[in-house]
Amino acid sequence: QSFEDHGMRQASTTRRQLLRQGAAAALGCGLPAAWADTVAAGGPVVLQDALGRRVEIAAPPQRIVSIFASNTELVAALGLLDRVVGVEDFTRFPPGVERIPKVGGRLGFSVDAVVARQPDLVIVTPARQAAHQLVDPMERIGVPVMVLLSRSLAEVLANLRLVARATGVQARGQALATAQEARLLRVDRLVAGQPRPRALMVTGRLGNGMLLAARPGTYTGEAMVRAGAAFALDGLGTVPQVSPEAVLAADPDVLLFAGTQEAMQDLIGQRGWRDLRAVRGGRATTVARAEFLIPGPRTFGGVEKLSRWLHPAAWAGEAA
Repeated sequence: QSFEDHGMRQASTTRRQLLRQGAAAALGCGLPAAWADTVAAGGPVVLQDALGRRVEIAAPPQRIVSIFASNTELVAALGLLDRVVGVEDFTRFPPGVERIPKVGGRLGFSVDAVVARQPDLVIVTPARQAAHQLVDPMERIGVPVMVLLSRSLAEVLANLRLVARATGVQARGQALATAQEARLLRVDRLVAGQPRPRALMVTGRLGNGMLLAARPGTYTGEAMVRAGAAFALDGLGTVPQVSPEAVLAADPDVLLFAGTQEAMQDLIGQRGWRDLRAVRGGRATTVARAEFLIPGPRTFGGVEKLSRWLHPAAWAGEAA
């Protein structure tokens, strides 16, 4: 047995002891009923994450490392930003998050940096090797790790409920998720029966001239469709790349650009683009990257705003 293995085992034992002590002490501190029942029964809260992993949490975590902006926004939406002690480099929201220590970013994630934050819960998404780099090391020292995926709007809401349960604010999460579901149902009701314009949402531009586009089977594509659009391009599968020639051939009714107005103007100013019916008809617009490319509570507001733009008559008389 190596020195490193022995140290990891000692750290794991110590952490589990501390978690049990913390759980017992928390019984008299106003825990949610679900936590009190679980701790009183002598067991942790047990969850299943997006990978089907069994995640045990002994007491409501107070030191959370949330990897990726979407996961940080879920925690913040539950009013728990003060519990977040580590984030990745590119997390920009909500205000105040810039002061939280960083534990990695585009080039990878540092196990040492995460451990230094002394987390009692780590939330990750399997992108940029985050889950691969962090799950096993955290498990070896006894730190609970939840892996979340956001492939649909329903999964975004499920993540909100799961994080709420993991952090001991289950009722708060249920109320917030129910409110977002109600917003979606209102959109569904208002756009039902409306003609759906053929839309293309550009989510990025690559150096080789190819474009990234929202596609079926993703929460971004679903958000566009739920807002009242239809896909202008057939055959968009698992690869989000599309050529400018394919866009020009499809000639969408609506062009959506996830980015700034300046960047969109640069794109549609290129040869052929100004002749698209969407551009000629004034049906090219920007959408917020934060609402359509970061799966969280802000996405549902983005669906509402896009739906109002696509179908203004259907929304006439509806309160904002």
